[in-house]
Amino acid sequence: MMAETNLTQTEADALIAMEKHRVNDELSDFPADGESVVLPLQSADRREQFLLDLSRGRIDLRKVKMQNRARQVVVLVRLDLGGAPHRNPDGEEIPVPHLHVYREGYGDKWAVPVPADRFGNLADVWQTLSDFMGYCNITQPPRIQRGLFT
Repeated sequence: MMAETNLTQTEADALIAMEKHRVNDELSDFPADGESVVLPLQSADRREQFLLDLSRGRIDLRKVKMQNRARQVVVLVRLDLGGAPHRNPDGEEIPVPHLHVYREGYGDKWAVPVPADRFGNLADVWQTLSDFMGYCNITQPPRIQRGLFT
């Protein structure tokens, strides 16, 4: 079955707001330079599956991507730390760090400045991961071990 990639805004907002739980108690390492990890999540009723993607740049160590996907392929929320600014479909350039939130008809093509009221200290990757999981309503987060440089 082909995953549905075009959600309505209502569906996407409901998926973002849905409580997400870890699928297992496996301990994962926060990615080191150039690495990435994909962690499975599920809704409280286990009817929806989600993924938490974490990756880190190889050259620019400040470059970190945190992403929450639904239905395997739909990016609901992505936080980009470091890296290049993002140009929205309307031509506006959004500096890093920035947050991509699903927008109907555009998927993850729009970025907004990171909301300061939801993310306390973007210089602290470990704190930012916690803030990101809160933003995505990951109430029972996967077990992630802090790396040497997080």
